[in-house]
Amino acid sequence: MRLNSIKASPGAKSARHRVGRGIGSGWGKTAGRGHKGQKSRSGGFHKVGFEGGQMPLHRRLPKRGFTSLTRRYVATVRLSEIAQLGLDEVDLLVLKHAGIVPTLSQGARIVKTGELARAVTVRGLGVTAGARAVIEAAGGKIEA
Repeated sequence: MRLNSIKASPGAKSARHRVGRGIGSGWGKTAGRGHKGQKSRSGGFHKVGFEGGQMPLHRRLPKRGFTSLTRRYVATVRLSEIAQLGLDEVDLLVLKHAGIVPTLSQGARIVKTGELARAVTVRGLGVTAGARAVIEAAGGKIEA
């Protein structure tokens, strides 16, 4: 098989409609645009969501919630992963070097998944309430 011999299966591709080419083509006269009205004219389209002057649906509904722009750059770290490191101090740079968080991460958040037996100092990372309790119970501390 060669790249220049590859072609689509029979019937998979059909010729494009050449509109406005006379009555015999089946797409003559109005060329599939119907009769009259804005959509039948050249350049006669309006913006997406326009409802003829009526207040559009996307403006009628209330705004809700919040989408953080930095959310995808904040990694999630488990307590069990920190325990496997075996270090006394943990910060973002340590987690990046260990390969626990991606190199593009701008922050990390520790969640309570797993156990922690040794005292660990956490610097500059977010910590959930459950993870904070486990770290402090093990004799560790959290610094901003």
